[in-house]
Amino acid sequence: MNERVLVLGAGFGGLELSTMLSEAGVEVTLIDCSDAFVFGYSKLDVMFGRTSREAVRLPYDEIAKPGLRMLRETVTGIDPHARRVTTDAGVHEADHLVIALGAAYDLAATPGLAEHGEEFYSVAGAERLAGIIGSFSQGHAIVGVCGAPFKCPPAPSECALLLHDALTKRGVRDACEISFVIPLPRPVPPSPEASDALENAFAERDIRLVTGRRITSLEPGVARLDDGSRMQFDLFLGVPRHRAPDVVIESGMAEDGYIPVDSATLKTRFPGVHAVGDVITAGVPKAGVFAEGAARVVAQQLIAELRGGEQPGRYLGQGSCYVEFGDGRVARVDIDFLSRPEKTGTFKAPSTELAEEKEHFGSSRRARWFAAPAAATLHDGE
Repeated sequence: MNERVLVLGAGFGGLELSTMLSEAGVEVTLIDCSDAFVFGYSKLDVMFGRTSREAVRLPYDEIAKPGLRMLRETVTGIDPHARRVTTDAGVHEADHLVIALGAAYDLAATPGLAEHGEEFYSVAGAERLAGIIGSFSQGHAIVGVCGAPFKCPPAPSECALLLHDALTKRGVRDACEISFVIPLPRPVPPSPEASDALENAFAERDIRLVTGRRITSLEPGVARLDDGSRMQFDLFLGVPRHRAPDVVIESGMAEDGYIPVDSATLKTRFPGVHAVGDVITAGVPKAGVFAEGAARVVAQQLIAELRGGEQPGRYLGQGSCYVEFGDGRVARVDIDFLSRPEKTGTFKAPSTELAEEKEHFGSSRRARWFAAPAAATLHDGE
């Protein structure tokens, strides 16, 4: 009898996990409420008018892999004890359940953000800002982070630098002020070199950096920080506070906003239930590449259990993050969070070569997750 494998969420983690299971001949059901996948970094491309929303969408109905059933449904309930999932279309029972639903944006946790500011972490928010930024010609713009942890830690730094480029290109930079407020002590804490490079880039571009401070609320034209200070603004570009989706909170799986897992195996405290990606607490950054790496470990565990073979080693929390520095140059930070006692981040300076490497990062995954597998070549005797 086939074991029922159910994966909730078709982001980096869910797509890589399902692809690996399909390649190993394991049947899997993948559920997501959206109709398409979008790389997180593509939101900045949309926001700054470098591409359109439609151009960055990868429709899920294009996925055609053996043994993989893709369902567009909204998860409305999760019973981790019974491994039973309720959606707006019915009930799914699983022998092996993987939660990869990502993190939700909690705009209400920062009073006034929805009314007086703009967020750029959703595709809709990025698309809306494309028009707003295109007409912003004078005043004070704040890139503000409303809480930590948050997805893709370099993204707010990239936003500030790309905003500088956009205003400079339009010839209005001298009439504009840019500030960047972040609750972390440095832009990329695991990598002093990356933080140095970003701080130097901010200084060269006259971008004011405020570290160790969180945006707590917005009023018309005024942002309040957690130390009680106030900053006036004409344009607020915000990173909302993050937490697990409501359905995960209601399931009883979460603690302090996220699902705790064994960082080595990605197992939850519920038998037969794993969790990967931004929805978990595992001691690694919330970024797609780490969800993908965790998914590989879980896939290898399930394949070993269902098809036989050795169990994989522990999850090492390693990954590379690309950082846009503007002017067509991209840097890379190679991060190692779990393989050694101390977290490390090795920095590679921005270059056009790394911009090409980032493009390959996206195209290779696009091909792997969405392209139909090539027909097997038959050899003599097969």
